[in-house]
Amino acid sequence: MERIFFFLLGFGLMVVGFTYIITYLNLLSFGYSFVEYLLFISKRLECYFALIGFIITSIIILTDRRDYHGLYL
Repeated sequence: MERIFFFLLGFGLMVVGFTYIITYLNLLSFGYSFVEYLLFISKRLECYFALIGFIITSIIILTDRRDYHGLYL
């Protein structure tokens, strides 16, 4: 049950983070260069949610499941 919780938590964080990253793509239409865009999103906390969520989800998917006797993801 905890694997499902952490999987959904990581997936939710990725959705939130990538939503902000895609939303901030509008800065390119306001005249920001791509390098300025990357510097901007690297300073925003909510964009780090995508990275944290990806790490959590990857750990949950790639960990050994032989010790777990319940539902597999």
